[in-house]
Amino acid sequence: MKSFIITLSTALLLLVSVSISAQDFQGQAIYQTKTTLDMSGFGGDQMSEQRKKQIADRMKSMLEKTYVLNFNTSESTYKEEEKLEAPGAGGNRWGGMMSSFTGGAQYKNIKESVILQEQEFFGKQFLVKDSLPKLEWKLGSETKQIGQYTCFKATTTKPVDEMDFMSMRRRGGDDEKKEGEEKADTTKKESGDVFEDLEVPKFVIVTAWYTPQIPVSTGPGEYQGLPGLILEVTADKTVMLCTKIVMNPQEKEAIDKPEKGDLVTRAEYNQIMKDKIAEMREMYGGRGGRGGGRRN
Repeated sequence: MKSFIITLSTALLLLVSVSISAQDFQGQAIYQTKTTLDMSGFGGDQMSEQRKKQIADRMKSMLEKTYVLNFNTSESTYKEEEKLEAPGAGGNRWGGMMSSFTGGAQYKNIKESVILQEQEFFGKQFLVKDSLPKLEWKLGSETKQIGQYTCFKATTTKPVDEMDFMSMRRRGGDDEKKEGEEKADTTKKESGDVFEDLEVPKFVIVTAWYTPQIPVSTGPGEYQGLPGLILEVTADKTVMLCTKIVMNPQEKEAIDKPEKGDLVTRAEYNQIMKDKIAEMREMYGGRGGRGGGRRN
């Protein structure tokens, strides 16, 4: 009887310990991201292949990045790993434009179904607030090993933001489209369109690999909603791959909700970008005769 009481007490202590640990649970995941950019849509026929290659080489640092995801059971922050910038690498107009498309630090709250994204656009700070996207995941039985974790496959079809630079492609230049993908309407052009020769697909197929060994419903970027941490994502031309995980690090990084910047919705922020780009096109007279002169 005494032995039973001791065993029961030990079990209860373990349960309390696990409960306390769960309340203070935190992890960190490092992701390498890479985007394959189709340069055929840039400059049309007026830009040489050599020039396109030069631009692609300069953009490599923007298309291949390392991100850090700090997460607990309901919240997470996802931001680019801090590193020293090479001399002369920053400060140009092109780099500033691209950083506006790719975004800054991101905060997700699964319980509140909210996502906050820091954005800087031409020197002004914004805080873009949205509801978490409702992704209808199809869970598969296929598995693969990522590091020491067994991962399961899941797929979904995701709407693409109209200003998603990473998914832009030459208008009408890709005759084949993936199953489930839908192209943008190429018959309509709004005044002040971002790049007249480029379009963004309405939907892309997303393939994710998640591990139930880490039972949190989050992952890199806006991806979430699976029964385990997402370790790999392939979405259109972008791949996000987890290369390192640290569970309950000794020095935990604060998972704080960002508060700096003008609070706007994604639709409002997209319109701000459109208006500014249209203004720049008008100011600089376009390229190759397009956009030359002022529009009434």
